[in-house]
Amino acid sequence: MAGSVLEAVRNVHKPLIFQGLRGLWINRRHSNDRTTAESSASSEEESTSEKEDKIKEKILRASLPFVHEHGWTKHAISEGAETIGYPGTAHGLFPRGGAELIQYFYVTCNQELAMALKKETEATPADISKSKLPAAFIRGAVEKRLRMIIPYINKWPQALGIMSLPANAPSALANLLTLVDDICYYAGDRSVDFSWYTRRVTLAGIYKVTELYMIQDKSADFDETWNFLGRRIEDVSHLHSYLHQSGEASQVAKEAVAAAFITARNILGLNLGNR
Repeated sequence: MAGSVLEAVRNVHKPLIFQGLRGLWINRRHSNDRTTAESSASSEEESTSEKEDKIKEKILRASLPFVHEHGWTKHAISEGAETIGYPGTAHGLFPRGGAELIQYFYVTCNQELAMALKKETEATPADISKSKLPAAFIRGAVEKRLRMIIPYINKWPQALGIMSLPANAPSALANLLTLVDDICYYAGDRSVDFSWYTRRVTLAGIYKVTELYMIQDKSADFDETWNFLGRRIEDVSHLHSYLHQSGEASQVAKEAVAAAFITARNILGLNLGNR
């Protein structure tokens, strides 16, 4: 999950006052020495931060197999840490406990899906661009993403409960908005009108309701879930007609939804220009 942690570097400047040419020379020398020292310290801090991020990523990845037994908990993280040579107390690196394991899984799945969709659209750009928002492509993308949680389906209700807590809700919402934005983007939606927003909000609703349906589905290979998803996708055109408004209300809604998607990307530290 490289690149998911934002980095910050602080630069502090304190003016020094000296008299005469000698004073100016000393000031410059000290300033250069200080800048070099600060740059070195900053580099070390950055390097340390990168190392810590890599260690945390390894631990979280190693922890996923233990979710089946221990759920989305610190216990699972401890077990994962021990399997790759770190002490069980390494779970202290994750103050939010299981929520950080869920976040890692969610972001990793989103990134995996985005990469798959990108490859698919690059391989068949003409087919994807035939329709403004291809229903079949979107249905396939949503199904592909939901299938990623099947290995953890028995523990997924717990994950949904944890991410619905107030402290975790912003990240959960950001993950969802980023997911549907990627799906619509690779489905060929480059519109600049109000439909850009309504499609994404509508798809977010479809994804969540299908996810909730899925965790209760006992049919073979979740066939009933995919049928349910297909029916919801068919309803999209009707929802678009309802949501496509005009006038002041439309502009207010557009600005609100746009802000939500920008905030979602900022929360996750993602850059739209990377697509």
